Amino acid sequence: MAAWLQLRGVARRFGAIAALKGIDLALAADEMLVVLGPTGAGKTTLLRTIAGLETPDAGCIEMAGEDVTHQPPAARDVAFVFQNFALYPDWSVRRNLEFPLLAPGRNMPRNEIEQRVGWAAGLLRIEGHLDRPAAQLSGGEMQRVAIGRAIVRRPQLFLLDEPLTNLDAKLREALRVELALLRRDLGIPMIYVTHDQTEALSMGDRVAVLDAGRILQEGAPEEIYRRPASPLVARQLGQPAINILEVERVGDEWVGTTGVGLLAAVAGDGKKTLGIRPEDVAPDGGQVPGVVRVVEDAGAVWILLVDWAGTTIRIMTPKRRGFAPGEEIYPRVNPQRAVFWPREEENR
Repeated sequence: MAAWLQLRGVARRFGAIAALKGIDLALAADEMLVVLGPTGAGKTTLLRTIAGLETPDAGCIEMAGEDVTHQPPAARDVAFVFQNFALYPDWSVRRNLEFPLLAPGRNMPRNEIEQRVGWAAGLLRIEGHLDRPAAQLSGGEMQRVAIGRAIVRRPQLFLLDEPLTNLDAKLREALRVELALLRRDLGIPMIYVTHDQTEALSMGDRVAVLDAGRILQEGAPEEIYRRPASPLVARQLGQPAINILEVERVGDEWVGTTGVGLLAAVAGDGKKTLGIRPEDVAPDGGQVPGVVRVVEDAGAVWILLVDWAGTTIRIMTPKRRGFAPGEEIYPRVNPQRAVFWPREEENR
């Protein structure tokens, strides 16, 4: 992958707080990278540093082979879409869209401004709202205008800071799809930060998992979901959350904390931390009994909370039959889907 954007060892501190700790990151010229992390991970600081709104204390930032580490924001030609829309509420949609094109020094002809506003409004299906005040729009329409104001500039790079967080679930789902399609139509690189795992898995060409100012893992969404580098990464992806168990190799089996065998051991030895997704545990066919505590109806599937082998696990299973609290079942782990980490990874 030829990198259009390259970060090398980027660090940023705010007093005693290290917001970014030596970030190495690359973005191709036609790629959407989703940065996933919890609140306080450093996601917004990362975007602000790329945009030039923060100056790194160490490291460098390159765009198209040029070092922009100390360039002002205006010189970087980056569009930033915020979580809170950041529109002028009393202005019309048209005036909000025109605003970045009227910046001093642009000197853009009026007919080109109108052409770009019409183009952006058509892409985002807001052409019928151009003469309405922004304050009269719904939340989804406001976010479309905010995105339109970014794309109308046709920048070199899009930075999106949790732009769908303030919208309801159905609207978030619709705009996720539209954003992914829009990015492909425009062919402009995009970094999208979120704490929402569904957005990360469904939108990104690649995902970078950020926590406490460090990149823990990056790769294709399926790779990170199936082969997380640590329990910390594993817990950030998947709903319901991944099951984490402490196991030890005894003979040809991995045994749990109660000393019972949970699955066959084909490789590895010693004490490990085992990760297994709820959809990779069948409710039947195992040797160790468990007791169903909670049955959750999740539409097409049941989600079972089960006391099993000295711990509590979640099982996601198709609705081929019913389950009841208190029922005894025999969970079976799919060994091909099991992920093992050294025990010390749990404490890092």
